[in-house]
Amino acid sequence: MVLLGNWQLDRYHGRTEINERIDAGQRMAPVPLRDALATPPGGPGSLGPAPAEEKTWTKATATGRYDASNVILVRGRSVERRVGFEVLTPLVLADGTAVLVNRGWIPPAPGGDATAQPAVPATPSGEVTVAGRVRTGEEGAGAVTRRDGRLESRRIDLPRLARELPYPVHGGYLLLDEQTPTADPAFVAVPVGHANNWQNLGYVVQWWIFAVMSLFGYGWAARREARRRSGALGEASADRAAEPATPGPA
Repeated sequence: MVLLGNWQLDRYHGRTEINERIDAGQRMAPVPLRDALATPPGGPGSLGPAPAEEKTWTKATATGRYDASNVILVRGRSVERRVGFEVLTPLVLADGTAVLVNRGWIPPAPGGDATAQPAVPATPSGEVTVAGRVRTGEEGAGAVTRRDGRLESRRIDLPRLARELPYPVHGGYLLLDEQTPTADPAFVAVPVGHANNWQNLGYVVQWWIFAVMSLFGYGWAARREARRRSGALGEASADRAAEPATPGPA
């Protein structure tokens, strides 16, 4: 139980660090993309190194041109209890590499189910400057498909998505905060949720209380058993003392 408490304490510290990086990323001035993400060294379809842990949630800025021919729809994403799509668009930089930019959330097409392909706002033409928080990719995307000229996926699985694109892709993506020219108002900002570190702290207290209760319970039971045995032995001695002596042979 003590070890389980220590494990939850480690998780509490880890989640607290994540929350601190989220808060710091919201307050900080953006840094150039190269300061947060390493440039992909490979060729088309390759993925660069993932961001270092301490670089996640860093606010970074980049300038390039959106590739409207490779818009990515990530389906099954919820905002305010509504299921829709997050829209990622590759931002192609001057060096020929690209970083995926999560431009926001949009609902599915009216009258359809949650998988009905939405009307995606037009992608800005010309040079675009973005600022957003650095995020790592997700796993378990399954197949990446192309429907009506757009890529679709269930997760932001960067290795799988990179293989579908004609340029090297950075190993992290940007969750958009600001854009010049201004982003289309149809996009809903993807909310950033803090990790529930207080739940882990509660588990720490719970496991350590259980450990103390177990020791107390063991001591109480041992003392009770010792007293019972002591009483039983005392009664046996008293019984033997009260027995009449057996007469010997005449």
